[in-house]
Amino acid sequence: MKAYIIKIEFLYSNPVIWRRVVMPADATFRRLHDVIQTVTNFLSGGPYGGYHLYEFDLSAENISVTNDEESFEEYQYYKQNKKQYEERLRLAPLGSFERSDLERLMKTVVRQPSRIKIDNYLEKYKEIRYSYDFGDGWEFLITLEQIVDDYHFGYPTLLDGAESAPPEDVGGLGGFEEFLKIYRDPSHPEYAEMKEWADSQEFREYDPDWINNSLKYLNYKKTEWDQINHDNYFIIEDKYRKN
Repeated sequence: MKAYIIKIEFLYSNPVIWRRVVMPADATFRRLHDVIQTVTNFLSGGPYGGYHLYEFDLSAENISVTNDEESFEEYQYYKQNKKQYEERLRLAPLGSFERSDLERLMKTVVRQPSRIKIDNYLEKYKEIRYSYDFGDGWEFLITLEQIVDDYHFGYPTLLDGAESAPPEDVGGLGGFEEFLKIYRDPSHPEYAEMKEWADSQEFREYDPDWINNSLKYLNYKKTEWDQINHDNYFIIEDKYRKN
């Protein structure tokens, strides 16, 4: 089946935290969000639900894809009251915050992640920006590296990656750096407390096998077992997956 090989990269991290994933095409942005969450240490993907807000930036198309219900409802209200907003814009002083907000609202289409698919945008632009947790301020770049037609699994697969990803609510890149300094030093006076907190946040060092086992649960296409070398669904040999 058709699939995308994408690179998921934490922007501004040093060393760079990244993952390479192959995922079946015909996925919604919610599915892409689930993939990003699963290959990192964040907890808003799959069965977890909405731990934090997130957004895919399709500004080249004047589209914002977000789970922010307030933004979506505001956009729906605008669609039903365009003339009212146009009049407010006409009266708003030039350069005012109100005018800026109105212009943004009137030109940006807000879409829900489960109601729009990635294919057209990923193939057209090759790169998509993704923001998660507007408090900690995580920024990602999603890059389309290759389109393949020989992927036969109904769920994504981690192909490669590097570096451990941050846990939830660690306080951005600066907080993550401080976290690792303590977490990786058993002699640090705050180690036990930090270890307990990390466990409560389900933090794991980078573990490809664990990630791939978790990705199996993001099953949104039918696996083509007749195209896979397997013995009673135990994979004997495959280009993309070992198990």
